[in-house]
Amino acid sequence: MNVLIVDDEPLARSRLRTLLGDCQQPAAVAAGEAGDANEAMALARRQPFDVVLLDIHMPGTDGIALAQALAQLPQPPAVVFVTAHAEHAVKAFELDAADYLTKPVRRERLQAALQKAERLTQINTAPAPDLAEQWLLISERGRTVRVPVSEVLYLKAELKYITVRTAQATHVLDDSLAQLEGRLPPRFVRIHRNALVARDAIRALVRQHEPDEGDGWAVRLAGIDELLPVSRRQVAALREALASCS
Repeated sequence: MNVLIVDDEPLARSRLRTLLGDCQQPAAVAAGEAGDANEAMALARRQPFDVVLLDIHMPGTDGIALAQALAQLPQPPAVVFVTAHAEHAVKAFELDAADYLTKPVRRERLQAALQKAERLTQINTAPAPDLAEQWLLISERGRTVRVPVSEVLYLKAELKYITVRTAQATHVLDDSLAQLEGRLPPRFVRIHRNALVARDAIRALVRQHEPDEGDGWAVRLAGIDELLPVSRRQVAALREALASCS
């Protein structure tokens, strides 16, 4: 992999160059170095790079703005942020960064980041998948978790938050279900004013008795025991959606 190192500190660039030489899977070479955003863009326009190792706090244009500019190139490189500051992680992932490393960088972490960058490059060069949004970025206990949309079974609005359920875990997302619905692929169908479920996860539409509402309907999903209520106004649309999938 051809790597561009962008950092205003020569010692930081030297350390990354040394670490790259120790990486084997994938093998990587420091094909260019830059001390600021202008120099980096000039290099990136002259030759394509597979990965950019990018500092955030630099004189002049910062790394966040540079990442946005790199994304506009005909062959945009994967970006791995390398910084002493952890507070920009959410913004970095919003820019589809392959990874976010904090200094001092260990070889094992750099190796893992390069592997992520390689996979991301392969995804970007493959035919576009039928996903409006690839991941949900969720902040949990001071870290940012990427939850693949393809693994989500349902999303349920509760007060100001959304419960995101996969077969393995439950996450809490600070977002609006109405706004999120517009960014999700057609894989999801609304079953209630406060819930969306993955069509391919639905195993049955069953009768359910609710103390407050009487007899109604609910869906049973693959991988979990929980039943999700279906509002009366959504039953017909849900049956139609299920019929189109069968």
